[in-house]
Parts: sequence; structure tokens; C-alpha cells
Amino acid sequence: MGGAMLSGWLAQGLDAKRVVVIEPHPSPEITALVAKGIRLNPQAKEAGEVDTLVVAVKPQSFREAGAALKAFVGPSTLVVSIMAGTTIAVLESVMFEAGSGGSVVRAMPNTPAAIGRGITVAVAAKKVSPAQRAVADALLRATGSVEWVDKESLMDAVTAVSGSGPAYVFLLAEELARAGVAAGLPAELATKLARETVAGSGELLHRSELTSTTLRQNVTSPGGTTAAALEVLMGTGGMQTLLTRAVAAATQRSKDLAK
Repeated sequence: MGGAMLSGWLAQGLDAKRVVVIEPHPSPEITALVAKGIRLNPQAKEAGEVDTLVVAVKPQSFREAGAALKAFVGPSTLVVSIMAGTTIAVLESVMFEAGSGGSVVRAMPNTPAAIGRGITVAVAAKKVSPAQRAVADALLRATGSVEWVDKESLMDAVTAVSGSGPAYVFLLAEELARAGVAAGLPAELATKLARETVAGSGELLHRSELTSTTLRQNVTSPGGTTAAALEVLMGTGGMQTLLTRAVAAATQRSKDLAK
């Protein structure tokens, strides 16, 4: 995700010479950016205090990584986190001197950011200035849409819906293909039909001003094939029940990560 965001920033004209990347195990894609001017794994004394630090590590490794990153943080540094379940309070305690608070934006993007079609939800700490919020918004907007919320408590549900949501859509394509094979289709054809149907429907939803409910109803003729399928999907124990349970489980896991 961090790499996707970096690619978006560079594509929009950010001067690579202003970018420092701290990555113990850089991918070939990140290493290749050195030729464009980014500084990869410099010592803190070489880079100095940075204006904005984007933290894009797994939450389980943050405390170890944060201790190393703290050397790049000064009193006026804006810290933008895209880690699941890592609260503003934890970010402040790890990244800034004890009791000083800090300028922190907690954000949750999703993987369509890699193609510029992500959506990110962000919440700012009290110390974040309007100018810093504008910087964070510009950085996050490089990979898609951005929504701001005032209540940090909403971020667990955000993580469950949009952060984890792409996996649910990919599972839909996977299972639709498998069901097609069970109905008699060749595997290759079933996979192509499922992928293109999910991708095309998503693009239609993106471009249309109609609600998802209306778009669904437009496909459904009374007594037809779609109606027969939806009777199963919308019945007892169907998609509504499963997604409610799935989002609740992901929300709880996000809360657990904060402990």
C-alpha cells in the first residue's frame, strides 16, 4: 500500500529528491526509484527531521519500526498512518516525546489505491493544523477518494467495510466462478465471466448516479432467473446475514489490534 501511494505521488509530480523511504526489505520496484532520486534507507542524521512521515507498516510490527522512525520526527512533523487498529494515542506515544502529543492523521485506504481508484477515510488529532490536514488530504487523494470523519471510533467499522472490503468482492468473483463450474461451465470460461461481470458491474456502479438498490432492481425481472437467484441470496442466512457477521468480525479484530 505504501508503494502504491508513493507511485501515485511521483506520478502527480512530487519531486523524488524530497522523498525518503525507510524499508529494511525493499521490493525491486522501490529500489528502482532510487534512480529517480528518492533516498532509500538513509541514516536519520542524513535525512534530518521530515515535514511529513507516512507510516505504512503492519500494525504488529509498529512499535519496533516506530522506535526507529522516531529519529526522523520533530515537533512540527505530521505523521500520517495507514495502519489498521493503531490509534492516534498509540501513534503519539510511540512517535513523539512523552506528554507532548503530536500532529497525527490516522487513515485507512484500500488496495484499489494501486490503480488510483481507492477510497480512504481519515481522522485528525487535535493538534493537526488546517495546513497539515490539507497536506494529508493531498497525499491520500493521490490514490483515490478521501472522506474525513471527526470520531476516531468509526475507524474500526471503516476498516471492516472499505479497508477489508476488496477481499469480499474478490471472494464474490472467486465463488461465482466456482458456482459456474458446478453448473457445467468450463473453468476458464466461468472464471472470465465472473471476473468481467464483477469488474463491469463495479464500473457501472461507479459511473451511475442510480443507487445500488435501483441497479439491482433493474436487472431483476419478476419471476425471472435473477429473481430466482436473489431469493436464495437475500433469504434467511443469505448475503445480508453473512456480510453483517463478516463486518462485525472485522470490526472486532480492528478493535483487538488496538489493545
